[in-house]
Amino acid sequence: MSIDTTSGVGFGVDDETLILDSLDEFLEQEVEPLLDDLGDVDTNPRTGHHENGRLTDDILEARAQIRRRSADAGFYAMNLPEAVGGEDVSPVTWYRAKKHLASHGPGLARYVLAGPEGPKPLLLQAEGDQIERYLEPTVRGEKSTAFAQTEPNVGSDSPNMETVGRKEGDEWVLNGRKQWITNAPYADFIQLFARTTPQDESGRYGGITCFLVDRDEYDLGSYNNAVGAVGTQAEIVLDDVRIPEDRVLGEVDNAFYAAMEFLSLGRLELGAEAVGYSEYALEQAREYVTEREAFGQSIGNFQQVSASLACGNAKTYAADAAGLKLAWKMAQDERTVMDASVFKWFATTVMWEVADAVVQVHGANGLAEENPYMDLLHQARMLRIVEGTDEIQLNTIAKELGLTE
Repeated sequence: MSIDTTSGVGFGVDDETLILDSLDEFLEQEVEPLLDDLGDVDTNPRTGHHENGRLTDDILEARAQIRRRSADAGFYAMNLPEAVGGEDVSPVTWYRAKKHLASHGPGLARYVLAGPEGPKPLLLQAEGDQIERYLEPTVRGEKSTAFAQTEPNVGSDSPNMETVGRKEGDEWVLNGRKQWITNAPYADFIQLFARTTPQDESGRYGGITCFLVDRDEYDLGSYNNAVGAVGTQAEIVLDDVRIPEDRVLGEVDNAFYAAMEFLSLGRLELGAEAVGYSEYALEQAREYVTEREAFGQSIGNFQQVSASLACGNAKTYAADAAGLKLAWKMAQDERTVMDASVFKWFATTVMWEVADAVVQVHGANGLAEENPYMDLLHQARMLRIVEGTDEIQLNTIAKELGLTE
């Protein structure tokens, strides 16, 4: 059995509005009570993490509850086909929903819709027992996963990965290390990329295979506590890990090409979060500068303050338009390589500028630990690295324009 991955045309505007309103109700009824119980534990690294960086059990349980309840409500993986438990919503609806949740600010709201820990279209290659064991429980929010590709010596140049898999009888033997793997400390299984045929035989982009590896089959290395993602990333160590041949996801030697088919989706999702966070930051700043007074008037009346926020609003508006265009083109099955790079680069750059401006207009309050503004700045800096760095996006745009080879 295999999964039909044909995408539907998606909901209409009225349906999208209903979804966004329903998401707000879900946040109010399911997420806010959990936030009240956690207090500042979810947002303060000093209270939400153990000494080694691992998240506390109460945070992990809150995130797991949100995933399961969101899946029960039909939100969590609603962009996936109905055949596996999704709702088959269009990329436009998925984009708007992702952005809408981010506009509520950082925190537990981001786990209402599937992120790096959840099912992605790559997992739709699951066949036979893989569907029941990995795909369906991940769609239901009962299991979480991780996408293990980045390595200590290989980042954007993933075809040169050093992790290898060799066939021995009816098993694969895996050796290597992965690093900066989001959700690695908590995943029930990983989607691991390894070179299975040397480049000189398969070509640069061939010879890479994706394996489904259970948590008890690999070792967890040190936590990679990146700013903006403390406790969420870690090393994965594979030392003669043996798995049966039926754990290959998709075709042997074809994983890189399969992953590239869904590259635009990852950049759409990340850009949507960047736009939503920018909107949230600007709204917080608007409220502050209209209420905060200095020299006998609200500081919003000062041209440097108002111009800074007006510029941020204009750029966020433009980034949102770019995201909607990308989502629309994806829904039409049009080529989106350049659109995805334009959007990812622009949206994350705008968020970085907006977050910095918002910290600045808040003055010393912007630096205070109890306020979210520095956390947003950290998030913005991280988003300019993941899913392809600024430089990778600009190189891709240049290639699409025919400026470089």
